[in-house]
Amino acid sequence: MNKRTLTGDVSHFSQGKFQQSIRWILLSLVAILGLTVFHHFEYLSLGRKPKTELNTIKYSGEHINWEPCGDLKGDPLECSSINVPIDQFAQNPDPNPNQTFAIPLMRLRAAKATQNLLVNPGGPGASGIDLLYRRGSQLRAIVGEGFHLLSFDPRGVNSSIPAASCYPDDETRRRLSGSSILNPLLEASTIYAWAKNFAQACSDTMGEYASYINTPQTAADMNSILNAVGQRDMIYWGFSYGSLLGQTYAGLFPERTQRVIIDGVVNQFKWYDGIYEIESQVNVEEVLDGFFEECLKTDNYSCPLFDLTVSKDPRVLSRIVRSYIDDLGPNPLNVYLNSSAYGILNFDHVWRNGVLPALYNPAGWSFLADVLCLLIRGDATRAFLAFGTNHPQRDESSKFVTLNDGLSGPDHWPQSSAGLIHWMLPYLLNSSLTPSDISLYFLKQQWKLPRTHSYVPRRGVETAHPLLILSTTYDAITPLVSAVSANEAFDRSQIIEVEGYGHSSLAVASVCVVKHVRAFLYEGIMPSNYTKCEVDSPYFIRKNKNDKVPTRLHFQDPEDQIIHDAQLEFVTGWEVIL
Repeated sequence: MNKRTLTGDVSHFSQGKFQQSIRWILLSLVAILGLTVFHHFEYLSLGRKPKTELNTIKYSGEHINWEPCGDLKGDPLECSSINVPIDQFAQNPDPNPNQTFAIPLMRLRAAKATQNLLVNPGGPGASGIDLLYRRGSQLRAIVGEGFHLLSFDPRGVNSSIPAASCYPDDETRRRLSGSSILNPLLEASTIYAWAKNFAQACSDTMGEYASYINTPQTAADMNSILNAVGQRDMIYWGFSYGSLLGQTYAGLFPERTQRVIIDGVVNQFKWYDGIYEIESQVNVEEVLDGFFEECLKTDNYSCPLFDLTVSKDPRVLSRIVRSYIDDLGPNPLNVYLNSSAYGILNFDHVWRNGVLPALYNPAGWSFLADVLCLLIRGDATRAFLAFGTNHPQRDESSKFVTLNDGLSGPDHWPQSSAGLIHWMLPYLLNSSLTPSDISLYFLKQQWKLPRTHSYVPRRGVETAHPLLILSTTYDAITPLVSAVSANEAFDRSQIIEVEGYGHSSLAVASVCVVKHVRAFLYEGIMPSNYTKCEVDSPYFIRKNKNDKVPTRLHFQDPEDQIIHDAQLEFVTGWEVIL
């Protein structure tokens, strides 16, 4: 459902009352990685003996060549790509090589593995290549040595070709995409005009490819990936939007769904045929309350906001922080650092670029507390540097997927500016919809591209093996109630609830949940009923001078210790879990 100072997600921003919270997350991981060959190294003990020709490797049973592209702590990385038809569901796919998407692949090999575990970080629009390169070592320690870790950039995303774009070049994107809507009721006509132009530009820029960047097509692409590596059964772990991709795959190809984990779950029924944004917000207030409660359970080193209230009552601390940020709506701050670094810090910056991203990833809570405490005490420099700039996306894949998947166009939305605002007025008055939500609905209204998929979510789907469903108790963007909807959709599936805050199970450390994941992946063992796992990590985490996490539990079992340490490194190193 898939990052910037604390995260690269494109979050919704609220105005007026801080009580207004979030719709959903259009995550997009930063630090884009191309398929550059990093350096040459020898392949040793890789399980199957490779056949090497020049600098490429081909494995028995596979149908693609790989190139060495680096290593992670001594484990070899290899890169490849496949071409997939523009329309996976066409009865007679066009053989024209220009009618394809090029999908880049990256794999972290394991010495004794014979199967591939596909992983998707979310978004829509997040890079699987980036995930594997930056967090592959930790995932390897969490999953174990029994699987090659395989990921990819979905069609339209990052280094796939063509990448989804509504602009001919980056300069045009920078010039035309930097608008900020502060009052959707007063600026509805402006949003309407912008959305009309934007939708037309997306169609014109991408041409015939525009309609085929959607989740069902990507799900079918995953079969092409499996076929290329000679594997029939889908073994998969998808986070956030990756959970939607996993559900869609299981609905389309239940016979190949052998080991599928969906984590941080999107409600597929509301995504495809409803108003997903309303349900996605239901836990925002609980997570924000948890931020203040956990702060006052620690100390002023881990959470400097600790000293703002003598009573140590989280409700008092919440009122202090919320009232200050609320006041930035009518009274933004001017911040001047020097003649080339100055600007305005407003409610939108602090809420959308600071608070919301941290709610997804509790490992950022200490940093957020630092910045907010300085801000409230009169020093806005750090807040301006951290939150004061809205960074444009590298591509528009998140919008293409969202708008192509769901209910878009004149058949589903009033076609006038006033008509759409009238339709949305009950939600504006009685929910936490934000200006970003309003912009999205104007895009849904103006999106004229036809659906190129016929996927309809169903209940009672019987898959080759039941799905494993993971969720935290309080997730600010994919709430636990959405996991329940997936449980109802897939026969014999089971939920594991991680009793804490954060976006997906990997937002916190829990050896308990990893043991269940391993039992599922390696042996197909499902929990016998609804299961809960405790959190092993603190919410306010500070690294020491050596960039290590000093707060860690100590386990008697050495393997449990490896898992725990990898989880802590994961949550403190990955800005957002998608």
